[in-house]
Amino acid sequence: MGLLTIGMFARASRLSPKALRLYDELGLLPPARVDPVTGYRLYAPDQLDQARLIAWLRRLGMPLTRIERVCALEAGPAAQEIRAFWAQAEAETVVRRDLAAFLIDHLSRKDPAMSPTVKSLGIRHAVLSDAGRVRESNQDMAYAGSRLLAVADGFGGRGGSVSAAAVDALKRLEADGIQAGDLLNVLEDAIAQAEQAVHGFAGRKTETGAVTETATGSTDREAGTTLTAMLWTGSQLALVHIGDTRGYLLRDGELFQITHDHTMVQSMIDEGRLSPEEAVSHPQRSLLIRALGQGADGTPDLRLHDALEGDRYLLCSDGLSSFVRAEEIRRVLSDAAEPGRAVRELVALANDSGGDDNVSCVVADVVTLP
Repeated sequence: MGLLTIGMFARASRLSPKALRLYDELGLLPPARVDPVTGYRLYAPDQLDQARLIAWLRRLGMPLTRIERVCALEAGPAAQEIRAFWAQAEAETVVRRDLAAFLIDHLSRKDPAMSPTVKSLGIRHAVLSDAGRVRESNQDMAYAGSRLLAVADGFGGRGGSVSAAAVDALKRLEADGIQAGDLLNVLEDAIAQAEQAVHGFAGRKTETGAVTETATGSTDREAGTTLTAMLWTGSQLALVHIGDTRGYLLRDGELFQITHDHTMVQSMIDEGRLSPEEAVSHPQRSLLIRALGQGADGTPDLRLHDALEGDRYLLCSDGLSSFVRAEEIRRVLSDAAEPGRAVRELVALANDSGGDDNVSCVVADVVTLP
């Protein structure tokens, strides 16, 4: 078969002539020949497979720059690149889905005010933070008040100051009388104030866009913090999360992780490029892709959790979750009668596992008010 005109090639590939001219200009799909007299583009039949691949990838919503990268790869690596792209697209969809669910649930509420004084449920809590057995200072900040629970894990030369500044910025949420219609805006404003509080401590960005957590010797320009916080509204807990501090829920004896780590290795797990077992010892396991700090992506996850009597929540820094297995965490949370005993046993487990990092825990029980 001879060369195909641009019209014939467009019909066969299901790409418009306008798109083919654009792909030629970008070097993505140059024609096999250009007539020197008429300037008509002519395509070879064996270019159809690549043209169809481009059309399919465009239907997936893949940017042209990434399509160019896929087309330059062999079949196996190209498939892996498409898998990674789709995993990223699904993750972004999950974020939008969670926000939509937040808004739907939030707007469906008829209560005019979010005040614990008009509810029959309350929270009973305990908090404990420890430097561990290796670090000279504690860069974690843990807080538990009547309405606000928070854990922040600072990094950099003044990480402890940064984590404290972030949590301090949220403490105004302790005030009563947050209106139902203002809840989402209040949470967003609080995170913005927390980010502003640490703005003077810049986060060092790597070539991958991740932020490096460093133990010692860092400058203020490398400082930042993770943050996981919950606001008690009287019948719900509103969750704000960024980084790799974690939130867990123990309900009916089962442990659920209710946050998603914003780390490089977690994104690799999501994309199918790494197994959870491999992630434990991966050299980039401390690389954050979201954190509070200049130069970092500070977009938080926001979520609402309906509170049930008997629920037990845990917020913790990665000094616990990185060194203590989830089953051990579940056992302690199930067996400890009081939040105070739970936090003491969890911190002890982390230290008994080596105590290589600071460890902070907040445990809160949902109880019936007297």
